[in-house]
Amino acid sequence: MQKKLLDSIQFPKDLRKLSVDQLPHLAQELRDFIINIVATKEGHLGASLGVVELTIALHYTFDTPNDVLVWDVGHQAYGHKILTGRKDIFHTNRRLGGISGFPKRDESIYDPFGVGHSSTAISATLGMAIAAQLRGDSKKQHIAVVGDASIASGMAFEALNHAGVTNTNLLVILNDNAIGIDPSVGALKEYLTKVTLDTIPESDNIFEALNFNYSGPIDGHDLDKLISELTRLKSVSGPKILHVITTKGKGLRQAEEDQVTYHAPGKFNADTGDLIPKSNVELPPKFQDVFGKTLVELASKNERIVAITPAMPTGSSLKCMMDTYPKRAFDVGIAEQHAVTLAAGLATQGMIVFCNIYSTFLQRAYDQLIHDVCLQKLPVIFCLDRAGIVGEDGATHHGIFDLAYLRCIPNLIVFAPRNEEELQNILYTAQLGLDNPIAIRYPRGRGNIIDWKKPYSKIEIAKGVCLKEGSKIAVLSVGTIANNCTEAISHTSNPNLIAHYDLRFVKPLNEELLHSVFKKYTTIITVEDGIKKGGFGSAVLEFASENNYTSTVEIIGIPDIFPEHGTVEQLQDLAGISSEKINNTLEKYL
Repeated sequence: MQKKLLDSIQFPKDLRKLSVDQLPHLAQELRDFIINIVATKEGHLGASLGVVELTIALHYTFDTPNDVLVWDVGHQAYGHKILTGRKDIFHTNRRLGGISGFPKRDESIYDPFGVGHSSTAISATLGMAIAAQLRGDSKKQHIAVVGDASIASGMAFEALNHAGVTNTNLLVILNDNAIGIDPSVGALKEYLTKVTLDTIPESDNIFEALNFNYSGPIDGHDLDKLISELTRLKSVSGPKILHVITTKGKGLRQAEEDQVTYHAPGKFNADTGDLIPKSNVELPPKFQDVFGKTLVELASKNERIVAITPAMPTGSSLKCMMDTYPKRAFDVGIAEQHAVTLAAGLATQGMIVFCNIYSTFLQRAYDQLIHDVCLQKLPVIFCLDRAGIVGEDGATHHGIFDLAYLRCIPNLIVFAPRNEEELQNILYTAQLGLDNPIAIRYPRGRGNIIDWKKPYSKIEIAKGVCLKEGSKIAVLSVGTIANNCTEAISHTSNPNLIAHYDLRFVKPLNEELLHSVFKKYTTIITVEDGIKKGGFGSAVLEFASENNYTSTVEIIGIPDIFPEHGTVEQLQDLAGISSEKINNTLEKYL
């Protein structure tokens, strides 16, 4: 049996020993390797399959890691990881203690910049190129690989604007496959389509206008063309851009035909490409689907409702609204800052605006949230999906900072539903009309209630609820972490001593309820699936201090770290917010 070429490659220096005519065969082996691992271990598939040839060509042509190669976002970097010393441990990808699903500086010298959020590569690579220039290193190459969805982001344009007036040794590879996670949108996408079809005059090239030396578009699956053009560009001075056309999911029929599903398909049959059938057992809904279905129902009765998402219509389930009311739902692309201020503009005109952004991505629009929405007291309804620990995507994607970074902003209501019914009801309540903006944060994944669709009921702002009476200890929780608390309390040595309150609102706090709790209980334990520093527990401590209460207060939450990747259950346990760890804390006080 002939030895596989991939078996002989540990690092790019081994790759460069191959002849060019061996590389297509290597590409097929690399593609098969990715498919076979992801089929059983799960992860991001389509993006990495689409850049197999590009990955090989870049490491073959450039002297990595001496030459700098930065991948934007990093969904597409699996082939890169396999060729840079991580092939034998690639099966640990996204597993607790294993390698990250994204490039990461402390994981490999071949990962010069940590990524996970989009549109950072050009800025970071330009910074490295300027540093090389200041050191007098004129030979070092600096390459940023950016997708057509990411390059449309404001930050990417800011970097292009700056790079165009430098004389740095910067090469931007525009990986154009017409899709991010969902299909790319916007005028730039239409422009790139026209460039590909050769209907744009050379004098009208937008990148040339920004002082970039533009070449392409070329076939990103043709290794000969890629290597030839990359070799030529090594000797071209100043900022340059190579426009490469690729097919996301290349080499797996289903991944090419259904690029949205096969972005991260879960488990599938590596031989056939077919998804592994899901269980027929009826499961509770995903929180994102509760949002999407409820919004459509509310919009059918309220014509002023509009909705916005920055490039996540499928992941947020806003696609339900986009399909039903396409003129009232907007995918603005990877542009969180624009999404928030667009929402503000719509709100000034009396529209009821639902702005759905993943918790971790709202961080990118913090100034707009403060300045354009909250300062002007515009009642935008922010729906923050993927709050708390999200699991295998790791440190860049956990939505653990939102309670802390939101509750310090004046005029903002912060709510965390305990279950699907509460999410449905707060969405209903918000569209009835609020005097303030509201942030509603809920987790990735499924809830616990199968029969969740009930008649709507209005939720009173700043009103918490008592879930269980007790006599000695009071547990205060917010959001779905209440489920862990309920389980923890039930397994204590004396559950009757422990009361449990769901505050629901982190801001404004239910002060009447808190006064009654602090007057009755000498021990109070707060629990949250966000960071302890400045979060929900800190708000309770502030209340206690302001009112001169002397009860013992212990905060259970995520410590002052960036949690890594692993399952939600594993990471909650490590952070001390699993039911077992909460139980251990409770037993200390019983």
